[in-house]
Amino acid sequence: MKKNNLRCCFCRIHDKNTNHFPCRLSKRRIFAHTILNNIPTAMQDNIEKTESQPDSTRLPHPLVSLVPALVLVGLLLLSNLLFEGDTLGGSSQLSLLVSAGVCIGLSMAVYKTRWQVFESALKTTFSDTSVSLVVLLLIGMMAAAWMVSGVVPTLIYYGIQILSPRFFLVASCVICAVVSLLTGSSWSTIATIGVALLGVGKAIGVPVSWSAGAIISGAYFGDKISPLSDTTILASSCTGTDLFSHIHYMLFTTVPSFVLTLTVFLCVGLALAGSGQVDVTAYLDGLQHTYHISLWTLLVPVITTWLIVKRLNALITLFLSALIAGVFALVFQPHILTAIACGGEVAGVGSAGELVRGLMTTFFASTSVQTGFDGLDSLVRTGGMSGMLNTVWLIMCAFCFGSAMVASGMLRGLLVSLVRIIKGTFGLVASTVVTGVVMNLTTGDQYMSIILTTNFFRDIYKEKGFESRLLSRTTEDAVTVTSVLIPWNSCGMTQATVLGVSTLTYLPTCIFNLASPLMSMLVAAIGWRITRESTVVERPK
Repeated sequence: MKKNNLRCCFCRIHDKNTNHFPCRLSKRRIFAHTILNNIPTAMQDNIEKTESQPDSTRLPHPLVSLVPALVLVGLLLLSNLLFEGDTLGGSSQLSLLVSAGVCIGLSMAVYKTRWQVFESALKTTFSDTSVSLVVLLLIGMMAAAWMVSGVVPTLIYYGIQILSPRFFLVASCVICAVVSLLTGSSWSTIATIGVALLGVGKAIGVPVSWSAGAIISGAYFGDKISPLSDTTILASSCTGTDLFSHIHYMLFTTVPSFVLTLTVFLCVGLALAGSGQVDVTAYLDGLQHTYHISLWTLLVPVITTWLIVKRLNALITLFLSALIAGVFALVFQPHILTAIACGGEVAGVGSAGELVRGLMTTFFASTSVQTGFDGLDSLVRTGGMSGMLNTVWLIMCAFCFGSAMVASGMLRGLLVSLVRIIKGTFGLVASTVVTGVVMNLTTGDQYMSIILTTNFFRDIYKEKGFESRLLSRTTEDAVTVTSVLIPWNSCGMTQATVLGVSTLTYLPTCIFNLASPLMSMLVAAIGWRITRESTVVERPK
C-alpha cells in the first residue's frame, strides 16, 4: 500500500496529489496524525480493507482468531510454572514468537494470506518502534546514573527520616501523581522519583509489592489527566474531542477511582504500621558512609523536570539527564566511580582514566556498590543499558505477535464478533473496555491500542448518538492504565524492569489501574453524566 493512500484518523481525508492532510489541525491533533502515519503499512491496509468491506465473512472466524491468543496464554502460564516466575530470560519471548507463528500459519493455511503481508508488517513495525527501544536503553542509562551520582541515595536518605510508614503508601501515590501530572510522563516519574520511593519503602519495612502499586497508581493517575501526556492528547485527537473537554469528562471516573485508591492505601498503611517497627539506622549509616549525601544532587531531578515540562524530545531529555547525573557523579561520588572501575570496595579516588572508565561502566553495564549492609547493597545495585536488553527483546517479540494478529485480520475478527452483542450504553462501554484490554494483550503497545480501539468504535458511537468524549474517556480508562499490568506489554515490562519488581507481583496492588476500567463500566451502568449528542450544546471555540 502506497503512502498517499493513508487517511487521517481525525478527519479521514487525505489529498493524494499533494500528500498532505487538508484539515486544519490544532497542535494537539497533529500528534494523532503522526502516530497513525507510523502504523505499519500492512496493518493500515488491513484496517482500511475491513472498514470498506463490512461483510464479516471476509474476516477470519472468531474461533480461529482466538486460537493464537489461547496459545499465548497457555504458553505463558506453562513458562511461569516451569521457570518459577523467572520468565524474562527467554521463555516469555519464545511464547510470543511461537504464538505469532501459530497466527501466521493459520492465516496462510486457512485464509491464504500472502507471506508478504506479514513481512511488510514486521519490517515496518521494527522500523517505527526503533525510537521506543532506544528510549528504553536511555532509561536504563539514566536510572543508573541517578543512583551512582547520589541523587537516589539522597532522596532515600531524607525520605526515610521524613515519611512515616503509616502514611507512606498514600504519600508515595500522591507524590507520583503530582510529578506525573506536571511532567505528563508516567515512565519518567517511575524511573526517577518512583525508584527513590521504592528504596524508602524497603528501608522502612513496607512490602515491595505495595510500594510499587502505590508508585504506579499515582504515576498513571497523573499521566492520565495531564494535558502534557501523549496518551491523553492521542485519545482526544483520535476521537475528535477537545483536549480539555476530554480531561474534564475523565474526572467523573478518574477521581472516584483515585479516592478509592487512596482509601485502600491508607487502610493498608495503617495495618502494616502495626505489624512491627523497622530499624532504619543501618540504612542511614550505610548511605552516609558510602555516598556523599548532598542536597546539591537534587538539581539533577529539578533540571530533568524542567526539560520535560519544556516538552523537549524524550530521547534528548533522557540523554541529557544521564549526562548531567554523570557530571554530578564525577564531582560528588568519584570514590564510587573508582570502585566500579576497579571492581572492588569503596576506598579512595583513582586516576582520571579510572573515573571515566567507572562512569562509562555505570552507563552501559551492571554495577554493585559495597556498603557493608546487604539490604542496602541490593537497593543501590544498577543495571545500566544492559539491564534493559531483556525488556527490549521481549517488546520486539510482543510486536511480532501484535503485527501478526493485526495483519492477519484475526484481531478485527474478534472485535466484530464482540460488537454483535452490544446492547445499550453499558454494553457499548463494556465492549470498549474489553476491546481496549484485548488490544493491550495482543498488540503489546498502548499507543497502537488507543488508535485501533478509537478507530473501531468511532462510527459505532456516532451512529448510536453518543458523545465522542465518552469514547475517548472509556479508551483511556481501558487502555492507558491497564497497559502496565500486562507482562509482555511495553509499559508493563518497562516498569517491572525499572523497579525491579515483576509485573505479576505488583499487579494486585495497582488499585487505581484495576479500578479505572471497572469504574468506567459502573458509571455507564448508572448513566451518570452520559448524554446523547442531540442534547449537548456545543462549547464555543
